[in-house]
Amino acid sequence: MGHQHAAPSSARRLLVALGVLAVFLVVELVGALVSGSLTLLADAGHMVSDLIGLSVALAATLVAAKPATERSTFGYQRAEVLGALINGLVLVAVAGFVGVEAVRRLSAPEDAPVQPVPMLLVAAAGLLANLVALGVLRGGRRETINLRGAYLEVLGDLLGSVAAIVAAVVILLTGFQRADPLASLVVAVLLLPRAMSLLRDVMSVLTESVPSGTDLAAIRDHICSAAGVVAVHDVHVWAITHGAPVFTAHVVVEADVFRRGETDRLLDELAGCLEGHFDVAHSTFQLEPAGHAEHEEHRHA
Repeated sequence: MGHQHAAPSSARRLLVALGVLAVFLVVELVGALVSGSLTLLADAGHMVSDLIGLSVALAATLVAAKPATERSTFGYQRAEVLGALINGLVLVAVAGFVGVEAVRRLSAPEDAPVQPVPMLLVAAAGLLANLVALGVLRGGRRETINLRGAYLEVLGDLLGSVAAIVAAVVILLTGFQRADPLASLVVAVLLLPRAMSLLRDVMSVLTESVPSGTDLAAIRDHICSAAGVVAVHDVHVWAITHGAPVFTAHVVVEADVFRRGETDRLLDELAGCLEGHFDVAHSTFQLEPAGHAEHEEHRHA
């Protein structure tokens, strides 16, 4: 029941935060054009990434309860991965463009003079918008992993606004025009780790690698320690999306397990072990008698 109430609450929080950031994105883009500030442009790119991230979080919240179909047997959770891929590529593109343009402006700052007053006003408004979005998301960041991720994304965007404010103040007080491209380089450098992290997570899911933090050897040991289990093979762990691992394995058991009708007990024990110790809620086990694996060798060669 608590989860059913959390989903509408999460969606409302995300919608409000999306509205605040979307409105200010337009303001920041106009401010970047008027002031000529590369830092504001870089921060706008960061905000585009935030909007994508929040949209993905909102979509994931809305489709979480949507049942699987005959065509999509695992549901629609992979949409979150595709959204993260787009997000990561946008961040790389923004960081690359800003980096190249910043180097060009550092070598010839007089070619693109920055107007510090509009830059400062827009950057300060950006900081305020991020604070409002954080206030909206803060109360629900412990409700779901999506809200927690959205909260951290907006928190990271604060750094861009702070960098723009510092650069605008320096230009206003000293006339040092290179402060803007230097600040934009800082924003670009801050974007890259987040982009690499997103793309690394996406590639891990799409290549069906073992999820980070999953100890396959420990899982094998737990399975083999169950009463009646002789061995385990063809163990596979992958993720439908980040935080949703799936597990399959062939478990060799003693013949007495079948004779005594203890298969249900063993399956419950193994599934409970994975869910309790390794946070794997979706697991599939094939129970087989000793010697059966020899008949499968030609299938798994």
